Amino acid sequence: MKLRRTLNLISISVLALLPAAALTANAQSGSSASASTADKHFVTAALRGGMAEVELGKLAVEKGSSDDVKQFGQKMVTDHTQLGDEMKQVAQQVGATQPSALSASDQALEAKLKMLSGNAFDRAYIQAMVKDHETDLGDFNKVIAGGSSSVVTDAARQGAKVIQEHLDMIKKIAQTKSVASN
Repeated sequence: MKLRRTLNLISISVLALLPAAALTANAQSGSSASASTADKHFVTAALRGGMAEVELGKLAVEKGSSDDVKQFGQKMVTDHTQLGDEMKQVAQQVGATQPSALSASDQALEAKLKMLSGNAFDRAYIQAMVKDHETDLGDFNKVIAGGSSSVVTDAARQGAKVIQEHLDMIKKIAQTKSVASN
């Protein structure tokens, strides 16, 4: 009798856990299905853009002539590495492609910046960072407003906060250095 009651309790406990486990499995397998093609494209583009921010940030740390530019470059490396790690998890959840190389335009910008030095480097880097962060913020806000996957919109919301902070910082540097930001 005692054994039968114990087995019944175990059976009830297992059955109680099954719906939760099934929901978790469905949520994980359904993440990909709920992400639209546009959401997946956004995740891939965000990863590629983050890679560029890291590479260009390293360049700013190395070639920047002012402490402001060097410090901003280091912040790009730190923050965009962290955002990239988080976005890679999102990419895996929704089935988005993780890029392995910079875009052609980012490669061209990197090549251009590598040829510059001193104040010319600083000015070109500042202008590029203002433009990139304005564009990125617009892209992130579009996904926040109309993304189909809650995983992607949540990631965009978190990323937009960081991008806004970066944009504010680089605009302040541009103003201090009298660099036209448009």
